[in-house]
Amino acid sequence: MRVLVVEDERDLADLVAVGLRRHAMAVDVAYDGAAATERLAVHDYDVLVLDRDLPGMHGDLVCRELVARGSRTRILMMTAAASVPDRVAGLGMGADDYLPKPFDYAELVARVQALGRRSRSAVPPVLTRHGIVLDTHRLQASRDGRHLHLSLKEFAVLEVLMRADGAVVSSERLLEEAWDEHTDPFTTVVRVVISRLRTKLGDPPCIQTVSGAGYLL
Repeated sequence: MRVLVVEDERDLADLVAVGLRRHAMAVDVAYDGAAATERLAVHDYDVLVLDRDLPGMHGDLVCRELVARGSRTRILMMTAAASVPDRVAGLGMGADDYLPKPFDYAELVARVQALGRRSRSAVPPVLTRHGIVLDTHRLQASRDGRHLHLSLKEFAVLEVLMRADGAVVSSERLLEEAWDEHTDPFTTVVRVVISRLRTKLGDPPCIQTVSGAGYLL
């Protein structure tokens, strides 16, 4: 899942990003509305965690512009303005969910995960293919009953491959969905993670390289 966190309180923004990454999400951070719109124009995010009261370009404007574009990105407003009229106004301008500050972190993660599922074609939270069972809520994976000790990045890449349902997934798409914006597009990290996944998944081999196109499960 690819997430953009927009929050002008830098410490809070960075803490939220670190916590979401622990759930195998690729997370970018912006500290103002203008930077957020730049990133939203470049990357296809699943979820936008948006502080409403941003300096410069207000969060409401970021929300309206994204909705007007017809983007599939789901919007979670995260703000101290917690009254019923505030929540009604936020949802009315196109936000998909509204989380008042202060918030419980477990609830934030659950809401982001739920919105991420809504941003894509409907798929169950537990994915199964070739004897592989991937529980995206508990971050647990197994194959033929054998527990797989996967890193968060390996888990994220395997999830993208499983959601593709047998279609070829390019290295570029894997970079877009499983890594953040600071990753060098010419890096070999995709090939390295795929190699580690093959080893951990064991026999029979189930990740195929399609020359010039990418990988399929």
